[in-house]
Amino acid sequence: MATELYLKHTEAESVPRSALTVNPAKTCQPIGAMYAALGVHNCLPHSHGSQGCCSYHRSALTRHYKEPVMAATSSFTEGASVFGGQANLLQAFNTIFSLYDPQIIAVHTTCLSETIGDDIPQIIGKAVAEGKIPAGRFVLHASTPSYVGSHVTGFANMTKAFIDYFAEKTGKSTDKVAVFPGWVEPSDMAEIKRMLEAMGVPYTLLPDTSGVLDTPMSGTYEMYPEGGTKLDDIRRLGDAKGAIGLGSYCSGPAAKLLDTKCRVPTEILDLPIGLAATDRFIDTLRRVAGVAVSDQIIKERGRLLDMMADMHQYTYGKTVALAGDPDQLCSLAEFLKDLDMKVKYVVTGTPGKAYEARLTELIGEAEEGDWRGAPGDLFALHQKMKQAPVDLLIANTYGKYIARDEDVPFVRFGFPILDRVGHADFPYVGYRGALRIMEKILNALMDRQDRDAPNERFELVM
Repeated sequence: MATELYLKHTEAESVPRSALTVNPAKTCQPIGAMYAALGVHNCLPHSHGSQGCCSYHRSALTRHYKEPVMAATSSFTEGASVFGGQANLLQAFNTIFSLYDPQIIAVHTTCLSETIGDDIPQIIGKAVAEGKIPAGRFVLHASTPSYVGSHVTGFANMTKAFIDYFAEKTGKSTDKVAVFPGWVEPSDMAEIKRMLEAMGVPYTLLPDTSGVLDTPMSGTYEMYPEGGTKLDDIRRLGDAKGAIGLGSYCSGPAAKLLDTKCRVPTEILDLPIGLAATDRFIDTLRRVAGVAVSDQIIKERGRLLDMMADMHQYTYGKTVALAGDPDQLCSLAEFLKDLDMKVKYVVTGTPGKAYEARLTELIGEAEEGDWRGAPGDLFALHQKMKQAPVDLLIANTYGKYIARDEDVPFVRFGFPILDRVGHADFPYVGYRGALRIMEKILNALMDRQDRDAPNERFELVM
């Protein structure tokens, strides 16, 4: 009964809200910073704040990736909250390097340390001067207050910090292409690498959580798995032949800094989700690396086109509601449009006019009755769906409550997914990833068709 009341509490009537967010379609910056840092080999994320913050961030990532996420914390108490966290952080450096022996500590701030005003570069400088950072070991930091931006912003800030601290131009150019994959799953990063290798493109991927958050069960615990971008490769990014940032929100800041700092020619693309966005990625690789598109890639594209033609009768004209992160939503919405589906509602908790402009470029202006919330929340999305239902909802796990209340087919996509497995192990990017997205969409729609069909329409064959 309590659950039913909870699900039914959302009324269809939209009341203007200027200072209240209900069920935000985002989480806080440090979670993104922690995920980005885990994509660097032998790197330990460090949360400069209270133990509770670090525990929450680790828990959020652990529940999504179904892998133990390691991170350290400055463990603020009342004293640090009043006088600052310098002593805590200096002690943390001693403890972490002595006990856990990482090559890199990646410090990210929290609301508390940002509000206090801790000067992290000054603290790192003091640690160096006092010999608290051993030779061959390094500390970097990213400013990630939770009251600004979202987990997407934190991911971007930490990725940018690695370029700021380590990338350098030596004058000895390499043939490698720097690729910033954005916030995608470990399986997506592995798929991006597979496509690069299929095209014959030498590369460095930053960050790279494949081989870190999708490790096999071996019976032996490894605090620092084999995966992750190596520090030497990050240093050489300044000599890259070119750079490609996938997703303007997650990858744009780091890619642009590499350009301004080291004069590496840079292009910012949409995440390669779906047909058109993957086409643009492959074509850019061809130009930047000076290679031909491989037969393998051409065949994968052909298989995607074949499935798009096969299932067109089931996707044509279907209305969709989307919730998630800006980079993913733009590419996904474009792909759904290519499937002749109607993207009616789109909401993200991450603010930004660039996202709204890019979404309009990809799928056109919002029509009467459509809604694009940026920033928006899931409560408002629920209200819109009550006012005018859709045929399909695509969102993270939190969308399940809306889907159940409105009796709408539901496809889980994005971060976090807490109640299912497989999202970290099977890619969504590239032509092969698009096949998986289409399979999930078709299964959701056909399951609903079977559920609602009268006996005489309960078909054995599609």
